[in-house]
Amino acid sequence: LVSVPACCSARYNLALLACFGFFLVYALRVNLSVALVDMVEPNTSLAKNVTSNVCPEHSSTINVPRNTAGEKYSWDAETQGWILGSFFYGYIITQIPGGYLASRIGGKLLLGFGIFGTSVFTLLTPLAANLGVGYLIAVRALEGLGEGVTFPAMHSMWSSWAPPLERSKLLSISYAGAQLGTVVSLPLSGLICYYMNWVYVFYIFGALGVLWWFFWMFLVSDTPETHRSISHAEREYILSSLKDQLSTQKSVPWRPMLGSLPLWAIVVAHFSYNWTFYTLLTLLPTYMKEILRFDAQENGFLSALPYFGCWLCIILSGQIADYLREKQNFSTVCVRKSFTLIGMIGPALFLVAAGFIGCNYALAVAFVTISTTLGGFCTSGYSINHLDIAPSYAGILLGITNSFATIPGMVGPVIAKSLTHNNTVEEWQMVFYIAASINLFGAIFFALFASGEVQDWAVSGYHLHRN
Repeated sequence: LVSVPACCSARYNLALLACFGFFLVYALRVNLSVALVDMVEPNTSLAKNVTSNVCPEHSSTINVPRNTAGEKYSWDAETQGWILGSFFYGYIITQIPGGYLASRIGGKLLLGFGIFGTSVFTLLTPLAANLGVGYLIAVRALEGLGEGVTFPAMHSMWSSWAPPLERSKLLSISYAGAQLGTVVSLPLSGLICYYMNWVYVFYIFGALGVLWWFFWMFLVSDTPETHRSISHAEREYILSSLKDQLSTQKSVPWRPMLGSLPLWAIVVAHFSYNWTFYTLLTLLPTYMKEILRFDAQENGFLSALPYFGCWLCIILSGQIADYLREKQNFSTVCVRKSFTLIGMIGPALFLVAAGFIGCNYALAVAFVTISTTLGGFCTSGYSINHLDIAPSYAGILLGITNSFATIPGMVGPVIAKSLTHNNTVEEWQMVFYIAASINLFGAIFFALFASGEVQDWAVSGYHLHRN
């Protein structure tokens, strides 16, 4: 099996285009948490009066005349919680159908139209907000429906595109786009709100999504066999590397799949990791503003820092994971387990620490950043493990684990909001404690029950009619 160079290869082009796609998926997802701060009338959230005595006001930026042209709405904290959570109600519905559909019609169309749909609804967000909070929640849920198919569709595509020993590299490049989307869209949304008007946050990112869609439809294909410009050598290399891993049977072995302990190990890890991830993603801007008292402009940059660290970590750990498997002969399961342990226990420790340093901004930001950065190890841990245990059904498996892993996105922020009514440091410590203990449990469960081998049910039925 001669490896085919990565430069300009079809599989790395796919990884890069996917990277941009996931960049947009997350940019479209998180821009609301920044814009929301600007969409709400200042006196609506009771927190204002409580804030002042926790940490001293501090602002180093020169006050630029702010643009206050954007419409303001009087939504209380409860309503804001619902608006932020609504996305996930759509997102959870299309996970498993997305994985199933991808195995039927192919991941390209599904992923393409998922992002296209999300972009269109993003463009409609300002209109929906004007019509009323019900409309806004509906539009966000529809965005969720569109984004719900993206990860299962991509996993499904990688099952035909990624040679086993390049899995960590290729997948980490494509999914790292998600972190990068968070990195860029948090500060950029802050600046757009600051200098223009919050509606442009939705118009600019929505338009980019539509633009990406044209490139995706034109340049990508579902399998190496159908690709227009792939070299013969690369096509052969990919196909021969996957030869013993894919199932030819059309029906999905649901029963053995759902009874598979290695699958449940991924479910638990995925759920636990996302609890911390989503709690921070949706509430970090609030924590920075209400407890640490940064203004919106600083807030965007500092909220983005952790995800920049995570992005770097995902790319690097993907390279390291494949190096350990290919050159150092580490077993796949050993790499997946150790990367998951680092990526879950590390964040838990630093998150708890972040709750204990009072008003030391620099340390707070540093701890939250280290916590999120270490989480990047998980991409080459449990996150890719679906492809190790059942490449043919990777899209469906991801749909299953991601459905469970979406629950924290719906429940986490609501619980956190209800725990932090008075915005005291103690209340936030509680939020961090809960997240850390869930993380710890997930890491241990995965370390006990995960597997790195293709499972019997994922290949059964095709040793019979191969010859």
